[in-house]
Amino acid sequence: MVYAICYCPLSRLADLEALKVADSKTLTESERDRLFAKMEEDGDFVGWALDVLSPNLISTSMLGRVKYNLNSLSHDTATGLVQFAMDQGVKVAQVFVDTVGLPETYQERLQQRFPSIEVTVKAKADALYPVVSAASICAKVARDQAVKNWKFVEKLKDLDTDYGSGYPNDPKTKAWLRKHVEPVFGFPQFVRFSWRTAQSILEKEAEDVMWEDLSTGDQEGLGRITSYFRESPRNRPRLSHRYFQERGLESATSL
Repeated sequence: MVYAICYCPLSRLADLEALKVADSKTLTESERDRLFAKMEEDGDFVGWALDVLSPNLISTSMLGRVKYNLNSLSHDTATGLVQFAMDQGVKVAQVFVDTVGLPETYQERLQQRFPSIEVTVKAKADALYPVVSAASICAKVARDQAVKNWKFVEKLKDLDTDYGSGYPNDPKTKAWLRKHVEPVFGFPQFVRFSWRTAQSILEKEAEDVMWEDLSTGDQEGLGRITSYFRESPRNRPRLSHRYFQERGLESATSL
């Protein structure tokens, strides 16, 4: 997943709009590439920056013991990009953001983080504000290049690199996922395990895994942690660890 910012002087917003930037989803790949190249040429008044989040990072964030959901990840990444621009010396006066989640909550959060900046968060902002449209083009071009030139760290047999767009409505992408799912280990790091499309294929094609844990019966007799700091009665027999009991092991008094 690629997040992007684009920035330009307030006095040059009309020049940015004159480039005819638009929501990247409404443009063809060649149109996006052409507009991105044009923004590169006009670097005297247009700047941009990216933050690329790998599928592996997103999966471990969302599926870890402590959940870090996609909305929070998106909000923190956007905040980091604004801060990055400021750290580079950009005098940020206004920020326009395409919302993830409720726009009111997101805007309030950003406004608290950057109280001296006028913040506007809207749904479909990439179709409403040229500067957000430009950022969406930068993000989409970068994502497409990352997908096309992905270097697999796994040694996969009969690897098919024709995996389509990588979006859930692409039949070619779904076919690639079904072909390359591994029954035990799932997908290569190229795939986001937390993606619902990937999860559905795992449920159908991969093996079920049972994670052993203490049963209710095994937990009987376990005391509170504070009990380990109390003095035990001297006549209370000392039980060996469960590991030794299950294996019939006893302490040797002599060799």
